[in-house]
Amino acid sequence: MGQNSANLAALIGSRICHDLISPIGAINNGLELLNMSGSGEGPEMELISESVDNASSRIRFFRIAYGAASNQSMGRAEVVSVLQDNMEGGRLTVAYGPLDPQPRWAIRMIFLSIQCLETAMPYGGRIEIYCDNGNWTLKGHSEKVNVDPALWDLLAGADAQELAPAHVQFALLPAHAKDAGRTLRMDAAPDRHIRIRF
Repeated sequence: MGQNSANLAALIGSRICHDLISPIGAINNGLELLNMSGSGEGPEMELISESVDNASSRIRFFRIAYGAASNQSMGRAEVVSVLQDNMEGGRLTVAYGPLDPQPRWAIRMIFLSIQCLETAMPYGGRIEIYCDNGNWTLKGHSEKVNVDPALWDLLAGADAQELAPAHVQFALLPAHAKDAGRTLRMDAAPDRHIRIRF
């Protein structure tokens, strides 16, 4: 059975996230045991606990964004939980609108889109996510929108050349959109908003 590069990357992402979540969970369990014994106090333990929580939330986000997807549904509570944990303490807030469960492949595209929008909103802001009859819109609001044309042209089908690891979402999102039979559209108003639709 053949694999295209996007699907192979998703399988690799799933494997990495799966293998990392277990040791992070074990560290968290160890911290809980230390707290129960009364020896888990102090700024050092708080720092470790906060770091474990951050790593866990990032892995949950990456597992959806970069892992293998399917038609299996994800409920609103799970999506919102992952988004809130991942954005906690950051300059970006996300408002996820849909109330009904949504297919995992769509949530993967949403998470990749969020990372694309994040690059254009260096000073933070708010991302609003809507779904109308299966048509998705993500709209980022920020005091300053900074769009790099070389990156955003990738969403329209331009070839990725010398792409930095921090920008891999710009190559994966159009590949996953093609697999899903979706067309990506982007528009931006400098210093106001930027929007991705599919």
